Amino acid sequence: MPILNRAAEMQDEIAGWRRHLHREPELLFAVEKTAAFVAEKLREFGVDEIVTGLGRTGVVGIIRGKGAGRTIGLRADMDALPIEEATGKPWASTVRGKMHACGHDGHTAMLLGAAKYLAETRNFTGSVAVIFQPAEEGGGGGNEMVKDGMMERFGIAEVYGMHNLPGMPVGAFGTRPGPIMAATDEFTIVVTGRGGHAALPHKTVDPIVIGAQVVTALQTIVSRVADPIDSLVVSVTKFNAGFAHNVIPETAQLAGTVRTLSPEMREGAEARIRQICAGLAAAHGAEIVVTYHRNYPVTVNHAQETGHAVAVAREIAGDASVEPAIAPMMGGEDFSYMLLSRPGAFIFVGNGDTAGLHHPAYDFNDDAIPHGVTYWVKLAESRLAA
Repeated sequence: MPILNRAAEMQDEIAGWRRHLHREPELLFAVEKTAAFVAEKLREFGVDEIVTGLGRTGVVGIIRGKGAGRTIGLRADMDALPIEEATGKPWASTVRGKMHACGHDGHTAMLLGAAKYLAETRNFTGSVAVIFQPAEEGGGGGNEMVKDGMMERFGIAEVYGMHNLPGMPVGAFGTRPGPIMAATDEFTIVVTGRGGHAALPHKTVDPIVIGAQVVTALQTIVSRVADPIDSLVVSVTKFNAGFAHNVIPETAQLAGTVRTLSPEMREGAEARIRQICAGLAAAHGAEIVVTYHRNYPVTVNHAQETGHAVAVAREIAGDASVEPAIAPMMGGEDFSYMLLSRPGAFIFVGNGDTAGLHHPAYDFNDDAIPHGVTYWVKLAESRLAA
């Protein structure tokens, strides 16, 4: 089964919604204009129930089919990134320092297109919950919607998510059972020594030298502690210290991220960071304080629901254009919280040969729209077949 004729017919209209959203990007939970646009469209489509303000600024629409039955959830994210756009497109961001550099404008538009089709046809039994989530880019909006009781309120039995993927051909899909996106932890390390004159280093405890050793030692977690078969990233991304050429400062501050695909590796990486810092502090007579923040958990696809997603994608794209065992990615995704709450699956849809995600030159590929809309519609109809 190729893409739906109706999805192809709606492509220009949906692209118009997408470009409207692209011009006015909003960050984290402050997506009031985007949420209002979504709610307005859902009302136009005749969606049966529309609830706003879930998870602060999220929107859920309920589309009821031809009879009573289960409810499945389809989720899109709405927020943008604090990046200055460099696409030069006619629909480029009009808000300085903000842009849709991850394609959430496209995700929202495709789910709106699917909602319009499903509200017109209602060729299913049960209900479809279309979920429009704020604050995926670091705010944990998915977790906020779950904590707000979304799953229980609407009786959602399964939940599915989708993200575009640059480098994957338009019309192709990829997913996998089990871990598909990483846990995204963050750490801050403050080294406190004893400052003094740079010409008299023997009278100081140099936090810069100690901090440099911390950076080097942290690399051994991946290279010499972790099993090479297991995925792990430990990256120091900040190192701030000093204020003059001739002064050894009192403190140095480091920060970075840890990415893992299993709870065991997550626990072990944090423990090893703390051990390394404690050892170096003792060796140098310094104080090292580690602040470790556990951010999004691993995004884990459920096997049975992933099978459903793969089957639908294959019907649309054919076997050759669906990768059912795509390699996990070390980026994070707060759809993970929804998958902890309900069974479901996360899938990638091809964005073609475009700039990468979170890049100033990135733009969602509107040619992907009919494929994404068709996937959402056929997934809903197949999971809620009479």
